[in-house]
Amino acid sequence: MVEEKPLFGALPGDPKAKTWKVKVFDSKTGEVYTADVPEDRYILYYLAEQGMEMPAQCRNGCCTTCAVKLVSGEVHQPEALGLLKEMKDEGYALMCVSYPRSDVEATTQDEDEVYVKQFGESFESGGVVPGAVLDAIEDD
Repeated sequence: MVEEKPLFGALPGDPKAKTWKVKVFDSKTGEVYTADVPEDRYILYYLAEQGMEMPAQCRNGCCTTCAVKLVSGEVHQPEALGLLKEMKDEGYALMCVSYPRSDVEATTQDEDEVYVKQFGESFESGGVVPGAVLDAIEDD
């Protein structure tokens, strides 16, 4: 039986936890965030503690504001409710609920594009078009 190590996520973790080199390229600003992130901490929260503010909104894995595409490496993101399994399999991750499992390189993504890519086809009757204004529904 493999012993599960506790995961601390947003909270300070085990000071002796293994660390992984994490490098995130912000595609909007051109900034590069780099840190040695403990494997028991969420990447986004750890970077913020180091003074690196990545794009984020809900901070609990439900939106796509902190979405990245992995260039290399592996993350563990069991709480990423805002991403379909297929998106995770394609290398997308939500940094607010991702634990590094190796050295990681990633690039931030446009949150609307990620949302539409995974959910746009699920709302056929709603006519999802990024940036479009919804027509008012008139009662007869």
